[in-house]
Amino acid sequence: MKQKKEWFLNWFDTTYYHLLYDYRNDEEAEFFMDNLIEFLKIEKGAKLLDLPCGKGRHSLYLNSKGFNVVGADLSQNSIAHAKHFENQNLRFSIHDMRDPLNGKYSGIFNLFTSFGYFEQEETNIKVLKNFKAALSDKGHLIIDFLNLNKVRSELIPMQHIAKKGVDYTIRKRITDQFIIKDIEVKDQERTFFFQEKVQAIDLTKLQGYASEAGLRITDLFGDYALNPYSEKDSDRLILALS
Repeated sequence: MKQKKEWFLNWFDTTYYHLLYDYRNDEEAEFFMDNLIEFLKIEKGAKLLDLPCGKGRHSLYLNSKGFNVVGADLSQNSIAHAKHFENQNLRFSIHDMRDPLNGKYSGIFNLFTSFGYFEQEETNIKVLKNFKAALSDKGHLIIDFLNLNKVRSELIPMQHIAKKGVDYTIRKRITDQFIIKDIEVKDQERTFFFQEKVQAIDLTKLQGYASEAGLRITDLFGDYALNPYSEKDSDRLILALS
């Protein structure tokens, strides 16, 4: 029987994905990175990993601030785009976070709900173990995840979005294990179907995964301004681990 292709191997390589999320702009990325750099007190010249990096907006900004940055992602198209911006202290490569990492990093950034993509919970622990093994002494791992409680309370079952002549119909649902987003894309006479599927992970589960991986949560934030996390009100669940 042919194995089903994992959803992210298809969706992230499309122009439709980047168009749908084009509101994730450089200004937002820079604001978040500035706050993290200041809070973590990362020294100029430190080696940082952005995984997955997408087209590299966070990586590019971190590099511009004087850091030695590696950006990695599964999307061949995104990495091909990002490679145009490489320099001596900025490198991009294709990498699956389930595979061990090379080198040691003062900071590892896992951003924009890029955790919990996989079918098995054990894979989450494997990913965290890979991150831990690649952290230098006194290094920090940042996990930027959604706040499950707020997502559940504010769920909109169906949305229609039009952008640049492309129409999206998005249907969302939450099961015991997953947050699922079915995406129908109509581009002129063509129709495509995609899916996003992220594990329904709350703080308690993340604490358990971290413990299993030998990591400890040092700080919790609820947004990109690094305000304290509120289970009820925060837009994000951002963890600093070491």
